[in-house]
This record gives sequence, structure tokens and C-alpha cells, in this order.
Amino acid sequence: MVLGVISKANKLNPLKELLKGDLNFHEKDSTYASHDFHAFAAKFPPQLPKVFIQGLTDRGDVVLDPMMGSGTTIVEAFLAGRKAIGFDIDPLAVHLCRVKVTPQNVERLTALGEEVLNGARWLFAAPTVVTEELSRRFDTKTKEFIDYWFLPHTQHELMALIMAIENVKDEAIKDFLELTFSSIIITKSGGVSMARDLAHTRPHRDETKVPQSALAAFEYRLKKNIAGIAELRDGEGTVELHSGDARALTLADESVDLVVTSPPYANAIDYMRAHKFSLVWFGSRIEELTRLRATYIGSERVADTNLAFLTHRPETVIRQLARKDPRKAKVLRKYFTDMSNAISEMYRVLRPDSAAIIVVGTSTIRGINVETHRCLADIAAEIGFQVVGVANRQLDRNRRMMPARFGKKSASMIEQRIHEEYVIGLLVVPGYRLRKRGA
Repeated sequence: MVLGVISKANKLNPLKELLKGDLNFHEKDSTYASHDFHAFAAKFPPQLPKVFIQGLTDRGDVVLDPMMGSGTTIVEAFLAGRKAIGFDIDPLAVHLCRVKVTPQNVERLTALGEEVLNGARWLFAAPTVVTEELSRRFDTKTKEFIDYWFLPHTQHELMALIMAIENVKDEAIKDFLELTFSSIIITKSGGVSMARDLAHTRPHRDETKVPQSALAAFEYRLKKNIAGIAELRDGEGTVELHSGDARALTLADESVDLVVTSPPYANAIDYMRAHKFSLVWFGSRIEELTRLRATYIGSERVADTNLAFLTHRPETVIRQLARKDPRKAKVLRKYFTDMSNAISEMYRVLRPDSAAIIVVGTSTIRGINVETHRCLADIAAEIGFQVVGVANRQLDRNRRMMPARFGKKSASMIEQRIHEEYVIGLLVVPGYRLRKRGA
């Protein structure tokens, strides 16, 4: 084997060694290229997927993230010259990923961005036009949502920006500008709404907050995002993105060389609670987004059907939780059922002797440690994966946007602060291919 090139066989030992390495990446720069375009809860540092992409694949290999979220794995695979494939059912995630892997002509982007700003300023100075559009564009429930979370002045600025962006004919640049627009709403601090903690998906209205000027925030963010997209010129891979479900991937059997993904945590992060703040401005209705939210992995909307009987460890945790809170136990069963289906799909699409890396944290529900990583590892083993190892990594709380609770602690808390997460290393053993669960 040529030094530096990964063999198509025998990934067991390389995977073991990678899991033993330092996966914390504290003090590392995670803002290069397009990684810092937009706040996104619980996104992992780019160095994490990069380690496994470089250590377990060759140039041209297929790297899949079936729950791509902010697209960190997709960007790293693209930069490394791999074929990146991503799926997500969240419309903002798909939009974000598409922008993050689309190189731009920086000069043209800068010029059109300036045109949009000038157009928005002109529209804002003609309030009648913007007021009429605000009255016309939204249905009753969506307008009630906007009125609650955005001050009238801010609504006029945002509508002026949206109207100006919609005049851009270049679809790739329009996507970029819309994403920049979203990034001034969903942000780590400040932002243009009356909400606090949008980046952690725990929004609450703060009557004392003085929102930033949307036009000024957009101008600042545009310059920053343009500087980031310029670095994508170094990307030599290809990208294929899908608005689709990790539980039903539209990929052929044994067509993927590596999976690196970070699924939703068990009942800890509700992405749509934050994402709808931007999506309503792009034409989505609150009722539509509420229905879509119910389909997410980890959703608390639970039907009585299609809830699987699971392996010993998750069943034990669910029974313990059921004694304290039967409804939460059903929600947890749905989460593990959904994840079982998603892991089965990963197993189906991976080639023999290929790996799946699942990065997940645990949750504490009604005082019970769910041990999500152990439960998912057991589920994966039953599906047919070899569990090569489960590595622990400590989170940098100042940089990793994890859910946080406000107010007094109580026994009914969904989760406590998350200070660590786990990297599950799975391998498809050649010659030992089990059928998908339930087939």
C-alpha cells in the first residue's frame, strides 16, 4: 500500500486508532471557509469529521451525512476532494448547506450585495410600499408570530431586505443573500428579533432587549460571509444535497465509503423552534412548519403506531422513565425507533469494511441518564455493525452551542447542561451483512 493512501480493506485498526486520538479540538480555529456562515445548535467542530474523512477515505470516495444539519461534514468532504452527499428534512439546513458549498465570484457577489443594500435602504425610505407588502404577504397566524417576535421598525427593515433580495436574478447569489439574511436573525447573541437564545433553539421574548438595526447587521454579516466563501475556491470535491429523511435514504445499497453524522439529541434540541424565525420571511407558513416539525427525529409528537421493541439497554431505560413519566417514555421510544431506522439505512448504504461515525450526547430526562451513546451502540450492534469503540470528547462550552436551561432546576427538566459528547465508531464487517431490522 502506498504511504498516505487508505486501503479499500482493513479499516478496523485505523478506526481504532482514530477513536483513541484527541477529539476535543479545543483552541482550534473552527471558523475557516464557510463554517461560520450561520449559527446552528450543536454543530461539531470541522476538525472532527476532517479526522475521519482523511483517515478512512481516499480522494473521490463517497462521504455521507444523512442528518447534515449545518453541513460541517459536507464542507470538509468537499474541501478534501471527496464526493459529499447530504440529507436533511429541515429546509433551513438544506439551504445553509447548499450555500456553504457553492463557490462564488467574489467581485460579482460583492457588487450585487451592495445593490441589495442600496435597494433595501430605498425601500425602507418609502414606508408605504413596505407596509403594504407586510400586510399582503403573511397569513393571520404567521403575521401574529412576526408581530410577537419582531418590532414594527425591524419588520420594515427585514421586509425591505427581502424585497431587494428577491430582485436578484442569479439564484446562487440569491441563496447566499437569503442565508446572510437568516444569519442576522438566528445568532449567538443580539440579533434583530426580541428573542434571546435563538442559537440554542430555546427562544424566549426579552422585553428589555433593544434589537440591532437589520440593515446594519446585514451589511456587517455580508462582508464576513463573503470573506469566508472566498476560501471555498480550494474545494476540489463534488456535492449532492437532498431534502430527504435519514430514515429512508434514496441511495443504492453499498454505495457509500464513510458516514459521519451528528443526529439530534434525545429530546434536547428543537431546531424548528429557532429556524421558523427565518423561514417565515422566505414564505413558509407557521402551520406548515408546525406540521413539518412533528416529523423530525426527536420530535415530541408521538403516534401509537410504529414504535419498535428495542434491545435490552434502551428498553431498560424506557421502562425506568415510564415509571416516572409515561409520556416522556413514549417520546424516548420514538427517538430510539427513529434512530434505529436511520442506523439501518446507514448500514444498508455503506460498502463492506466501511465505517459510520455517530457523534451524540446523552440527556437526563426526569433525573434518568438516558446514556444515548450506549443505547445507540447497542442498536447498531443488533443491526449488524461492529462497534469498534465509543470515544468521549469534552465540549468547549464557550464555542459549542448546546442547549441551556434558564430559571430554577427541577426534577422535570428534559436535560441538564451537556458538557461532553461521544463519538461512536461503527464498522460494516465484510461478509457479515444482516438484513435491515423489520425486513
